[in-house]
Formats: sequence, structure tokens, C-alpha cells
Amino acid sequence: MTINRRLLLMLPLGFASGLPLPLSSSTLQAWLTVEGIAIATIGLFALTGLPYTLKFLWAPLVDRFVPLPLGRRRAWLLLTQTVLALALAGFAAFDPHNQLLLIAGFALLIAFFSATQDIAFDALRTDVLQPEERGLGAALSVTGYRLAMLVSGALALILGEHWGWSNTFLLMAGLMATTLIVTLLTPEPAGVHTPRSLAEAVSGPLKAFFARPEAWGLILLVILYKLGDAFAGSLTTAFLIRGAGFTPTDVGLVNKGFGLAATLIGALAGGLWLMRLGLFRALMLFGILQAVTNLGFLGLALTGHNYPLMVLAVGLENLAGGMGTAAFVALLMGLCELRYSATQFALLSALASLGRVLLGPVAGGVVTWLDWPLFFVLTFLAALPGLWWLNRMRPAVETAHRHPNAPAGGES
Repeated sequence: MTINRRLLLMLPLGFASGLPLPLSSSTLQAWLTVEGIAIATIGLFALTGLPYTLKFLWAPLVDRFVPLPLGRRRAWLLLTQTVLALALAGFAAFDPHNQLLLIAGFALLIAFFSATQDIAFDALRTDVLQPEERGLGAALSVTGYRLAMLVSGALALILGEHWGWSNTFLLMAGLMATTLIVTLLTPEPAGVHTPRSLAEAVSGPLKAFFARPEAWGLILLVILYKLGDAFAGSLTTAFLIRGAGFTPTDVGLVNKGFGLAATLIGALAGGLWLMRLGLFRALMLFGILQAVTNLGFLGLALTGHNYPLMVLAVGLENLAGGMGTAAFVALLMGLCELRYSATQFALLSALASLGRVLLGPVAGGVVTWLDWPLFFVLTFLAALPGLWWLNRMRPAVETAHRHPNAPAGGES
């Protein structure tokens, strides 16, 4: 399969999707900390991240309405990217000591429009990519997303310290504005009709999904597939520092730096491999690798401080996680009806995050009770039900993989 324009555009569109997230969360937190704002006040800013969790509530609006005469998906992307660029530029004019409430309001605005951009991008990616393109398209968009978070996270922190926060936010606003050009170059999916009413946009996605006889089984698969990965990932940083005795610098370089590179390589390799294996076999192979690589941390928990083993465990776990993510996003795309892809993808991705949300608080208690070695054994065991259920759902998964998308507009 040749890599066409549709696929290539997934990389910069993924970059546009990932850029705003740190700027309304971790980078903003760093700015306020440097400015001497009280920790209790900074903690409250975490609430500005709620739109990312609740975005499925207004996803039907993205399916139903076309805010600009540029096509349903591109219109929402252009609208959200314009507002985001302006809001980020607004940050540059604020003083945290005198305009903290305004900063909080803009942070919430950025999070809301960033989450809405995610809805529109997930829908456009689902609509324009053909079945054989979904794995690589997912990998390219994940790569762009992670690179953007590196720019607006790590790079922004360095620039903020040495170049000034106002200049940094203006630069990020400029980068956000350049994504408008990419959106204008993106093909709008052709032949897909919008829901006839808001009521249909709300109820239609649920009716269409549950019309499948295997609907509940697919929901269970979406929840279970990344469960072991999410369980282990919830405390990886804490384990490396407290359980294995590495310094925060070690963890930053290896887990965040090298680990990110391994994730991106894994995502791209997984996307390419999926084209050859097919969705079911890719999900099974990558799921097994996700489970087995969790045991690398078991080895580290048993041996203690061992730098080469830490590099190996982190690298393999992130490599397998990147592969699994590419295949899993391709599965979610295949489960969506094009007419309702914004709402269905938002709902399915929210279900997929349940494991991370529910197991995160439990993980600390499990470690306290059982200690680190048994915790990582449990993370391996937590991945097995998803693999067993994936095998049971093989016919439905293979049908989802063959599900064709509507004809894509623009050039190939």
C-alpha cells in the first residue's frame, strides 16, 4: 500500500490535536509554580482538565452541526484551532498575580476547545481512512500527538525559563495557527450525511451500535483490552523511584525520554505490521506482548536497582504499548458508523479509559498489601481476560476490520 496524502496528513493533524493539552495542564502548572502561586491554588487548576473526560457529552453537536461552510469535519477543526490559537496568545498578556481568575477561565476554554478538536479529528480520521489504512493512520496520528506534547511540554518549560513565559505562549499560539493550513489541505469525507436532527445525533449512535448482536461483547472488549497495560502504567514512575531506587533524573531520561521514543517506534511498527497481519491477529500478538513486557518490571522488582534492566524493561513495555495502541485505535475506528463517528468514537474511547480511571486508585492499595513483585504479576494476569475475550470476539473484530469507509474526498 502506498502512503497517500490522507495518511501523511494524519501526522500534522495529530500534532495539532496534542499541542494544547500540556499548555492547559502541566506547562501551565509549571508557570504558576515559578510565579509563586500557592500550591493549593495550583491544585485546583486540575479541574480544567474535565472537558477531556466529558467530551462525549457534546460530541453529538459535532456530528449534527456544520459551523462553517467547509465540510462537517474540517469546519470544526478550523473553528477549534482558531479559538485555541487566540486563547494561547491571550495567556501571554496575563499576570498570574493579578489575573489568576482570567488565566483559569482561559485554561478551561483551551481544554474545552482542545477536547472538541480531538472529537472532530477522531471523527475525520475515522471517516477518511480506508480499512487497510487505519493502523498506519492511527500510528502516524499518535506520533504527531506525542511529538506535540513534547514541544508544548518539555520544550515549553525550557523556553519559559530562558525566553520568558509570554514569548513562549506566543510561540505556541503561532504553532497552533499554522495547523489551520494543514486542515485546509485535508480532504473532507464525501458521501456522508449528517444526522437530520439533534435528537437523532444523540440517540442514533447508540441505536446504530446496539443494533449489532455482538454490541455488549465489543464494549467488554474495549474495556478489557488495555486493562493490564493501564494497571501497570498507573504506578510505573512511582515504582522506578521508590521501588527500584532510581533518581528522578534517571526516570526522566529513560521512562519519559527513551520510553517516548520506544512508544513512537512501536506505534509506527504496529501500524505497518497491522497491514500485513490483519486487525485480529495484530490485536492478539500486540496484546500478548503488552502482557509479557509487564513482567520486565517484575524482574526489576526482584533484582532491585539495575540500570540496564530498567532501560530494557521500559523500552520493551513502551514498544509493545505503542503497537497495541495503533491496533486498538484501528479497532475503535472500525466500530464506528460514519454518520455518527464523532459521538461513537468519543464514547468508545471514554469506555477504554475506564481501566485507567478505576484501577489507578486501586493500584496503590494493592502495592501496599502485596508489594511490587506480586503487583506486576497481577498486571500480567489482568491482561489475560482481554486476550481470552478477544479470541471469543474474533468474528466481530474481523467484520469491523473489513467495514469500509465512505469514499474519501480530495487527492490520494
